Parts: sequence; C-alpha cells; structure tokens
Amino acid sequence: MSSTRPFILRRPFLLAFSTAIAVVLASGAVVWTRDFNSAGPNTDYRPAFEGQTRAPVIADEIKLDRTVIASGLENPWGMAELPDASWLVTEKPGRLRIVGSDGGVSDPVAGLPEVFSSGQGGLLDVVVRSNFSETRRVWWSYAEPRADGLNGTSVATGTLSPDGREMTDVRVIFRQEPGWRSEAHFGSRLAFDDQGALFVTTGDRSVTDARPLAQDIGTHIGKVLRIDPEGGPAAGNPDIEGGRPEIWSYGHRNLQSAAIGPDGALWTVEHGPRGGDELNRPEAGKNYGWPVINYGLEYRGGPIGEGLTQKEGMEQPIYYWDPVIAPSGLVFYDGDVFPSWKDSALIGALRGQALVRLTLENNRVTGEARYLEGYARIRDVAVAKDGAVMILTDETNGELIRLTPAHD
Repeated sequence: MSSTRPFILRRPFLLAFSTAIAVVLASGAVVWTRDFNSAGPNTDYRPAFEGQTRAPVIADEIKLDRTVIASGLENPWGMAELPDASWLVTEKPGRLRIVGSDGGVSDPVAGLPEVFSSGQGGLLDVVVRSNFSETRRVWWSYAEPRADGLNGTSVATGTLSPDGREMTDVRVIFRQEPGWRSEAHFGSRLAFDDQGALFVTTGDRSVTDARPLAQDIGTHIGKVLRIDPEGGPAAGNPDIEGGRPEIWSYGHRNLQSAAIGPDGALWTVEHGPRGGDELNRPEAGKNYGWPVINYGLEYRGGPIGEGLTQKEGMEQPIYYWDPVIAPSGLVFYDGDVFPSWKDSALIGALRGQALVRLTLENNRVTGEARYLEGYARIRDVAVAKDGAVMILTDETNGELIRLTPAHD
C-alpha cells in the first residue's frame, strides 16, 4: 500500500548545509539554498564555453511531498506507466513487476529471457508506446549472457498477457556486438522518437581494452543506436562510412539517461570517470569524443589518455559535472503539477543522491537545482500522466515514490 511520509533530513543532507548561499528572489524574499557548486573539482580543466559547467544554483522555494507507492523492490532500474496508471518496473536481478495504482506489487512477469545479473548487469530499462492498450507490446533492455562467458546489452520485445502475468511472443531485436567479459557499463536507456524509431544507449564496458571501441564505428560499444522496433536499423539513420547501420552517434562512455526533449531531439546524460559526467544532445553521425577527450580523470588518478578536453571533429558536451552526480534516468517535465518546472530536465543522481533539475535555453544550461539531497540513490525518474514526478530508488529495498508539491 502507498504511504505518505515527511522528508526526513538525514546526516549527509545536514552536512551539506555547512556551505549555503543566500539567493534573492524576484519577490525580494531571501532564500537559503545548498551551494553544491562549492565542492572543489577533480581537475583544473577549463570549460570550452561559459556555462558549460557549474551553472547558477536555482533558488526554488518548492517543498516536496514524498509518497511511497511501493517498497520492497530489489534494485529497481526502469519504469513505464501503463494506461490504467499502473507501472511496469524492472528489478536488476531479472524480474519485471507491475505496481498497481494502489501500491500492490505483482509476482514477476513470466516469459522474459535469461539475464546476466552481476555487477551493473541485469534487467535494465522498459518502455511502451502510446498504443499499448491495443497492442500490449513492451520493449526492454538487459544484460544478456553470451557464449564463452561473454555478455552484452540486448533489447527484446514481447506482448504482455491481458492478466499481466506473462510475456508472450518474446523476440530479441538487438544484440550489442562484440560481446565482452565485463560486469559493467551496459548503458542502457530506451526512448522512442516521433518517427517511431527506438533509441538504444550502450556503454564502453568499463575495461581498459574495450574502452577504445567507443571510437570504433564497426562496433556497438559506447554508442547511441537507433533501431526499428521490430529489429534492424531504423530508416533515416546517418550513413557512416564503414560503420554499423544502427549507429546514431559514437564516442560515449556509459549512457544511463536518455529522453526526447521538448524540441523533439534526443538528449542523453552519461557517466564520466572522476569528473566529466556529460549532458549531450547527440546529432546524427557525430563523434562525442570518449575516450580521446573528456573532463574527468582515471579513478586511480591521472588524465584519461593525453588529458585532452577538445579536439577537432569531436563534439563538446552541452554541460558537464565535476565532481560527478553519477546520472541515471532523464525526463523533461511536461506536466501541470509543477508549473515552474515546465520543460526542465530532471535527472536521477546515484552518487549525488538527489533529483537534479536543469533549466535550458537555446541548448545551454542556465541553472541547476537539487532536491532530496542525501535521501537515496535515484536510479530513474519519470513524469506520471497526472503530472506528478515519479522516482525509483536504487536499493535492495527500493521504492517507487511519487513527488508532488507540499502544501503548508
């Protein structure tokens, strides 16, 4: 059953207020807000243009009511709302569940293919289309076990039975190649564009030997891919000489956030190493630089490659974070419950343990706010049809939470 709880200030949140700033609103009121930009960067790299990092902190008086719709979810990863206001929710160990509007959690849906569940691998994202009521078709991404101990990101589709208990007519429509022996950096978010094509994001598989393949257009490693929802490359993809026909863009590290923006374009957020999480608006056929250019460092210390942040023929991120937020999940707010958030990008933060909001103008970030800081690792974020914001917490006792403005 769902429950409403006040937001409790936990210790990390309290410590965050050791540094705060006063912001004067247009009304003349003074608001104290957390200055997350006060944390020192990992690098001394300079941004390529003004506003590329550390955007002004948004003064936001909104307080949030937090209603737990369902708990007891084991590391939930992705979610999709169904027409009856229930939610499909994936659990990383390989289970797909339906969470009813009353908070009831179903038994695992039967019929899904085997999942490689280890490290960052597991059952990942899930999406449906607007015609779900007629077709009951579902698409999901997952880490798939392959022969000889290899694995890779795959996408499957199936038809959900009328009683919601089973997936039938299950088919794998995409397999990342080559497979790799790794437990990390699978991506993987799914997003339909307005032409009906399905964007799929992948990672660079984390291990040093695989990392350069993000620049290899003969692979699906570290790419944004655009496929037909029935399988194969989508019509209208860029013609990249020598490249795989599914490739939309390349040179990415580990994309765990993707959404179609108000402008109709795909937007993504990807994990950097120590510094260098990136917001991008990937364009067809373009190279986004990893691992040749980057605004972060190796985890063990030292630069990535030659320590370059710019190179001809490689695109700059629209925005980057240093220190990182560890992004997962992205949606653009299009509801009426939070009028001041209209068209803002909402991003889940794992390391940052927050809901991050970005305001944008002319494809540039103009401000950043963070909510629920220190509460939990936020794995995914969505906007419900009624305008509430939904989040998933990445915990062994994970929660599906509904956020609405608090009313004093």
